[in-house]
Amino acid sequence: MKKISLLGATGSIGTQTLDVIEHHSDQFVLEAMSVGRNIELALKQIHAFKPSLVSVTEEEDAIKLRNEVPAGVKVVSGEEGLIEVAAHTDAEVLVNAVIGSVGLAPTLQAIEAGKTIAIANKETLVTAGHIVTDAAKKHNVPLLPVDSEHSAIFQALNGESPAEVDRLILTASGGSFRDRTRDELRDVTVDEALNHPNWSMGAKITIDSATMMNKGLEVIEAHWLFNIPYDDIDVVLHKESIIHSMVEFVDRSVIAQLGTPDMKVPIQYALTYPNRLPATNSERLNLWEIGSLNFSKLDFERYRCMAFAYEAGRMGGTLPTVLNAANEEAVAAFLDGKISFLEIEHFIEQALERHDKINQPTLENIKEVDRETRMFIHSLR
Repeated sequence: MKKISLLGATGSIGTQTLDVIEHHSDQFVLEAMSVGRNIELALKQIHAFKPSLVSVTEEEDAIKLRNEVPAGVKVVSGEEGLIEVAAHTDAEVLVNAVIGSVGLAPTLQAIEAGKTIAIANKETLVTAGHIVTDAAKKHNVPLLPVDSEHSAIFQALNGESPAEVDRLILTASGGSFRDRTRDELRDVTVDEALNHPNWSMGAKITIDSATMMNKGLEVIEAHWLFNIPYDDIDVVLHKESIIHSMVEFVDRSVIAQLGTPDMKVPIQYALTYPNRLPATNSERLNLWEIGSLNFSKLDFERYRCMAFAYEAGRMGGTLPTVLNAANEEAVAAFLDGKISFLEIEHFIEQALERHDKINQPTLENIKEVDRETRMFIHSLR
């Protein structure tokens, strides 16, 4: 029985992780979980899975939950609560499924505690990839990818020599507006942006998919997960989301991982690695039903956030932290109706241009740059 801690239990990845745990209750048990403000759903999850520890964002919600959870369930709050869940004594695997840079400190604490990290939180590696990967090596802790693209690369690399890898090829659906020109994006609405053609995801990630920042963050994440230079990481547009990513080797062989667009598959693989379990609640991939697969070259002028991500990744230092913080705040402003869709990338560009890079940032440097960038974006709204 593998014991799991889960950050972000009420989000898209979190609820699907709980589906996997429920379908394989003979293999997994939920020891600890964190939630945001969806206390109604959290309470249902607590009664269903009976974790020994629960963390919420606000102390007022913790007070409410303490009166309603089963006996023996400890309820904590804030960043300290997140860290307590992440490094829970009895858990073996931490699934980091929170959104944003809030996942960084808990992940580092879990690594120090020797937990296996199943990482679905892009921002942890984007903002502090050098710190996280160094810590994982120091404590001999595996970083197992949960994103479908990185899971695909991870699976394609199984049994292969890293020295023989020539290129990583991430696939991208193109998001909600993949068939629109830039001129047609000027007046798009939040509802239109949230209508993803292939995947069911949370609001922030869906907007990131529409701007292609999601893929830009994945490029930076792939650099840290697989120790591959940015010049050897490509992105190809693939509307069907059937090929999740590919690895090209020095002999020009290409290994691809295929599957239906279902996040429970990579989540389950991260939990069961190096073994596999039947995916009884996922659809088979019948290629004859798909008929054809389509690919096209990525246009960096059309998707400017991709260009920002590559530039920030190559320059390194604190620039990826600025990229991530500016994007989070700009997306939040768009979702709140404060700015237009195209202003998201304009705000990010301004934040990157004004920043004086720190080449080898400490954790404190990263926290300060993150805070200052968010303040700057708020000043533009």
